[in-house]
Amino acid sequence: MIRISQTARLWAFLVLAMLVPATLSAAPFAAYVMDARTGQPIYKQNEDTRLHPASLTKMMTLYMAFTAIERGQVRLDSQFPVSTNAASEPPSKLGLKAGQRIELRYLIRAAAIKSANDAATTIGEGLAGSEAAFAQQMTQMARALGMTNTNFRNAHGLTQEGHYSTARDMTILGRRLFYDFPQYYNIFSRRSADAGIAQVASTNKRFLDAYEGADGIKTGYTRAAGFNLTASAQRGNKRLIATVLGGTSTAHRNQVMAQLLDAGFTRVPNRVREVRPEAPRLLAQRVVRRAQVEPSAAATAPQPQRLVLSASAPPVRVSRPALASTAAVAQAPQPAPQAAPTGGLTLTASARPASRRAPEPATVAAAPEPTPQAQSASLAAPVLAASVRPAPAPRSRTAAKAEAAHPGADPQAIARAVAEAVPQNGGTSLSLLASPAPKPRSETVILAAMGEGDLADPEALEIVSRPATSGRGWGVTLGLFTSRAEAEKLLLRSALQDGAILGGAARHVADTRRGFQPSFANLTKANAELVCERFASRSQECQVVGR
Repeated sequence: MIRISQTARLWAFLVLAMLVPATLSAAPFAAYVMDARTGQPIYKQNEDTRLHPASLTKMMTLYMAFTAIERGQVRLDSQFPVSTNAASEPPSKLGLKAGQRIELRYLIRAAAIKSANDAATTIGEGLAGSEAAFAQQMTQMARALGMTNTNFRNAHGLTQEGHYSTARDMTILGRRLFYDFPQYYNIFSRRSADAGIAQVASTNKRFLDAYEGADGIKTGYTRAAGFNLTASAQRGNKRLIATVLGGTSTAHRNQVMAQLLDAGFTRVPNRVREVRPEAPRLLAQRVVRRAQVEPSAAATAPQPQRLVLSASAPPVRVSRPALASTAAVAQAPQPAPQAAPTGGLTLTASARPASRRAPEPATVAAAPEPTPQAQSASLAAPVLAASVRPAPAPRSRTAAKAEAAHPGADPQAIARAVAEAVPQNGGTSLSLLASPAPKPRSETVILAAMGEGDLADPEALEIVSRPATSGRGWGVTLGLFTSRAEAEKLLLRSALQDGAILGGAARHVADTRRGFQPSFANLTKANAELVCERFASRSQECQVVGR
């Protein structure tokens, strides 16, 4: 008997749903009922017909506000300025004045509970800069949530060309509010709230009080849209979300909604596997660049030629007897001979290096008249004193033997004996006269890589320095968060995801007046920009900061 009565009620509900469009005159009718646990439809009628959503639009406005709060872009106590456009919105409204500043928490309460149009517009302008830009963001978010037949033109839902949605899309949005932001969802079940400048009452109070298990969500009405409602209710383990568009009155809309929910609760099973919605897939273009080293002149230009100083071979040190020079000087018949004698060992026979410091003329002029025996030695003394002479070599064996064989003999005689013993045929000589004079050291800079016959001027040596931006004095900030734990969680998760770049970065959470701001420091400029691009692709606010 009970089973027959339930079947009769279901058939009566279906007949009523078929007759409802014929009785409506304000706007086309549409309805959609969904099992919130699985997202599967239970009942649908004109579910994809594009209609005016009216103030059901504010569900998306609030969804965007909750998203901005969770991303750290704003806080509940952030103060939004009220523009002239927002203050001039028609009722329903909170009564905001142009130039006024009001906290976001009060704007959310006014938009969700009282359905205030001026509060909704202020939220949109505060988040996106203008209502048009905010409407575009709302549409993009709708696509990401799977709302394929929805387009927004404003934040409040007043009738405007090109502003439309469907019963199916509004039901999807209601389910998203329940699952994506459970921490804020209870605001839709409040009967009243403090909106800062006034105490506001809920426009959905009648349905919340009348239907068992109802806990939201939003009402809407315009002359073109009719009476709209997206509602959520729970009974036991079951939860349903439904949307009615085009009701003829508040009472008629609430009655149809109650019948749709009653029939839906009898059709869905008590226990079912819950399927939570996935995170929204934003349709923004994702651009990720690879980190690149900035080009420099040293990397693109050919390698500069190396400069090598050419040096002459060091002179060969020759061991010579001390008396050989004396003998050569003694045989010089004239102080300034015209030519070197043939076959003799004389000082003038060797090409002497140019003196580095000329002798003082006064010293030469004041020199005393030399004796005949030391005349040659006296003439050579100024030259020998002016030149930088090498350290005297040890006495040769020949001179030592000659001195040992004739003890007490005349040194000049010993010198002549040594000179006669020196070969004259170009053999190895131990005397200064037989050694070639060293070539003067060249001071010319020669390019070692220059080709034969290439007389062009060498290119200037280029000094390459590292750019200032290659230092690790850069960092990134990642928005604001309401708690330190959330900020630190983001830093840890980001460091694990991008360990190649952020592994050596310093993590820090700053406690500011607006909230907790996480940041990474000790990065290069290229890595900081790359990190921000990756965060932007994940819809996370990021800003590069440098020195």
